[in-house]
Amino acid sequence: MDYCFFGRTGVRISRLAFGTMSFGGDADEAMSASLFRRCRDAGVNLFDCADVYARGRSEEILGRLVADCRDEVVISTKAYFPTSGDVNARGSSRYHLVRAVEASLRRLATDRVDVFFLHRFDDETALDETLRAVEQLVAQGKILYPAVSNFSAWQTAKTLATSERLGFSPIVATQPMYNLLKRQAEVEILPHAQAEKLAVLSYSPLAGGLLSGKYGVGRTPEHGRIVDNAMYKTRYGAQSNFEIAEAFAELASELGVHPATLAIAWVASHPAMTAPLIGARNLEQLEPALAAAELRLDAETRARISAFSPSPPPATDRNEEQSAHNYGAR
Repeated sequence: MDYCFFGRTGVRISRLAFGTMSFGGDADEAMSASLFRRCRDAGVNLFDCADVYARGRSEEILGRLVADCRDEVVISTKAYFPTSGDVNARGSSRYHLVRAVEASLRRLATDRVDVFFLHRFDDETALDETLRAVEQLVAQGKILYPAVSNFSAWQTAKTLATSERLGFSPIVATQPMYNLLKRQAEVEILPHAQAEKLAVLSYSPLAGGLLSGKYGVGRTPEHGRIVDNAMYKTRYGAQSNFEIAEAFAELASELGVHPATLAIAWVASHPAMTAPLIGARNLEQLEPALAAAELRLDAETRARISAFSPSPPPATDRNEEQSAHNYGAR
């Protein structure tokens, strides 16, 4: 396993990070322990969680698993989404975030969250209030590094600017969705992260399993997120995605690489990427994901894979600037 710096922090993390959303859900505690041990054996040292995963059980299981290696791993978690039926058990108000972080610390059985992600931009709460709550938690040592997840580039830029104006600890990382079927991050999120030297921990490299080789035109497994989960079906259910998945699987077969390995390696090959978040519900799924740590794509192979899906237009929509037909380069 190779290691790289986590943005500007000076902390080094593994080139693959593990997302623990399956802990306490698709993976019971025994399987979660097996997945954790296999990741540690492979050299993974960042484990990502959230307070809403399995209604808090993911954090509880992760806390027990890291008990004897806490100072050798980097733990991240998140807050924003509803954790109960209470009207204030959600969002990024100071009222909620302080309680959410304290609850996460109890479940994780640790004294600090190494990286704390705001799980979504809060459209209703003043950003000053949100960042003041995060800064309070940083000052108390309960959070080491603030970060954002599912933020657009402008929301991330506004967060950085507000933190600087108020003299607060800046965010150090962003966590966008990014895979061959969801490439919007290429337009502004990833270039912005590069410009600001933010770490990037992207999620969903297999597009909810669609790029795992199990899906194709008229071909779906009996069970899977896209089959069983309405949210994933909405996100990835377009027929064109199944056509891309089939063509991608054929290329993986030609190259002699498991489709999951190739999909994750494609994500990892973007120059802005720090570490893709991999996940699994069993060891059989985990192995090809871990194998991506050893696969380096050359420019030609990345281009062949990228050609399967449309490149998103530039932020200005002046797509001619990506061709020879423009007013001229500087």
